[in-house]
Amino acid sequence: MKKTILYGLLLLAVLGMGSCAKQEIVDPQTDPVVDEPAYEEGMLLVKFTPEVTAMLEEAGVTRAAVSRSGSLALDEVLALVGGYELERVFPVNKRTEALTREQGLHQWFVVRFGEQFTAKEVADRLSALGEVQRINFNHTIKRAYTGKAMPLKREALEALIASRGVSNNDPLLPVQWNLINRGDLFLQDGVVKGVKDADVQCEQAWEMSRGDEQIIVAVLDEGVCVDHPDLRANMWVNTDEIAGSKVDNDGNGYVGDIHGYNFIKDMPSITTNDINDTGHGSHVAGVIAAVNNNGEGISSIAGGSDTKPGVKIMSCQLFSGAMSGTSLQVVRAVKYAADNGAVVLQCSWGFTSGAANSYDWGAAGPATQEQFEAYAPLEKAALDYFVHYAGSPNGPIEGGIAVFAGGNESAPMAGYPGADEKYISVAGTAADFTAAVYTNYGPGTDISAPGGDQDYYYEYVDATHNYGELGCILSTLPYHVSETGYGYMEGTSMACPHVSGVVALALSYLSEQRLHIKAEQLRELVGQTATPIDQYQTGIKKYCRYVADLGPIRPMQMNLSDYSGGMGAGQINATQLLAALDGVSVEVRFPNLYLKEGGAEVLDPARYFKQGDGLSYMVSIVDPTIAGCDMFQGRCYFKGYKTGTTAATVTASNGEQQSFSITVRKGAGGNGWL
Repeated sequence: MKKTILYGLLLLAVLGMGSCAKQEIVDPQTDPVVDEPAYEEGMLLVKFTPEVTAMLEEAGVTRAAVSRSGSLALDEVLALVGGYELERVFPVNKRTEALTREQGLHQWFVVRFGEQFTAKEVADRLSALGEVQRINFNHTIKRAYTGKAMPLKREALEALIASRGVSNNDPLLPVQWNLINRGDLFLQDGVVKGVKDADVQCEQAWEMSRGDEQIIVAVLDEGVCVDHPDLRANMWVNTDEIAGSKVDNDGNGYVGDIHGYNFIKDMPSITTNDINDTGHGSHVAGVIAAVNNNGEGISSIAGGSDTKPGVKIMSCQLFSGAMSGTSLQVVRAVKYAADNGAVVLQCSWGFTSGAANSYDWGAAGPATQEQFEAYAPLEKAALDYFVHYAGSPNGPIEGGIAVFAGGNESAPMAGYPGADEKYISVAGTAADFTAAVYTNYGPGTDISAPGGDQDYYYEYVDATHNYGELGCILSTLPYHVSETGYGYMEGTSMACPHVSGVVALALSYLSEQRLHIKAEQLRELVGQTATPIDQYQTGIKKYCRYVADLGPIRPMQMNLSDYSGGMGAGQINATQLLAALDGVSVEVRFPNLYLKEGGAEVLDPARYFKQGDGLSYMVSIVDPTIAGCDMFQGRCYFKGYKTGTTAATVTASNGEQQSFSITVRKGAGGNGWL
């Protein structure tokens, strides 16, 4: 069976969807996975039994491959298919290895073999062995559309600023209808294609938070332009690594990962300058966290300001030029994000909808939860690891939020992984709340957000813009894509970062207020606080298909009533989401500590006290023979001396106290006992 992971770019991008109350997705006719899958030959991802895993570990399998498993039956089968090598899927991260093993992710290995047999034939042989628990083909990630963004030319940039004025010190905010929609941007010949407040409701939400640097959003996409003047200050920096180093300084399994990691090329350098790069990763990042109030270009949802940093962008690169990643790169990127502090996963990719038109889109993807889990068990395991174990019980969120684009096949069903009830998937809308002409909808759709709709706005023409560019999403681009560093894109892959950005803004508010929430609670609130938009899904919507390529020569129409009830809970609403947080969140408390003898841990006490940044702190430990604490530049440096447990207290200069415990043992690890 064929199943292709599709990359959500522009009009033709594809992706999974979900709904507020996820509906089981069923195929009305037959099993929708109909063709041979698109996967990489010469390789399988295999989960072995604990016994075989132990043999492989004894042989030293981590990032380096070995050529024998130690299991006679397994080695005999693999010997039949020519030379082979085994390598652990997930590199050892010394900080999270205990959790990795607890979740069984250490049992997954890459099995590489010769060309004598196909991956399907090898999988059939391996599946008969008791030593093999699960098999995952190394699915290739395909782009549905290879076109680039619509760059904002310099003369158009100047004309926009001159005609619209400057707001919020970011000159292009007046045309960012997706953030602040006054309802007057799309007026022509008496036709109104804009509705006031058909945006993500940032304006009032910004009075509560503009973004907080403690919140990290992992962008799994093309590389992000880390030196863009509107992005540079909000790029995540791994302070435990050394740029250009050939040593894994922080022990996370990746060398030199300063702003993230280039998984497609297995190197630390994030790239954006391939001639075939579209700029999509940078565009997504700009929607979420371009720096606000800096006099540069655009505003963003959670980009802070010129005086206060916003949320941080971690670039997990899965695409480069004509190169597309595979399941192996995807799952490594997902786990990397969780292990290195990201709490929001921004994913503009996924499987083709199980209800997609096969004439236009080829083989359909999974149509049920069971099919998804059977076909992609490793992708499911990695994503669930992020959802359950990103974040911290002592921070703004316990668990993580995975956000997927909803798909651009105009299909009445979401694609996976986004359709999974544990993740959020996003449909796309125009500036009048109507469903975008390309968006998937129906079962599996969680929420909607502005995605742009160029074919709908083709009538809009002024001195600088034709074919409805203003009806798309304006954001940051690498300079080799756009001379100004800005331009337009559309698709559910653009709706997706609006939800990621609003979620990040909500988490920023929690971080600043020293409040805590669980991931499942926040996912529910996203739907509960959405703006209802079903009332706008009525009548006939006229548009011109492929207007960017063909011009307005192929008029078409869509029946909006088909989309009523299918756009998820409504449109994401930042103001209502942030306002609802106080009712369900709890105060963050200073955590209990678990140290090994001779071990150490550093904590910033200001993160656990409301308005804590302006306070000083003192730590008192009941039994100083078990553990100690030194204060340096406002931080607590704890040390474990001998096995035992002791009570302790941290006192702020305003008199507030919090009690906690310190447990020290010889075998202690950061996530429990080894």
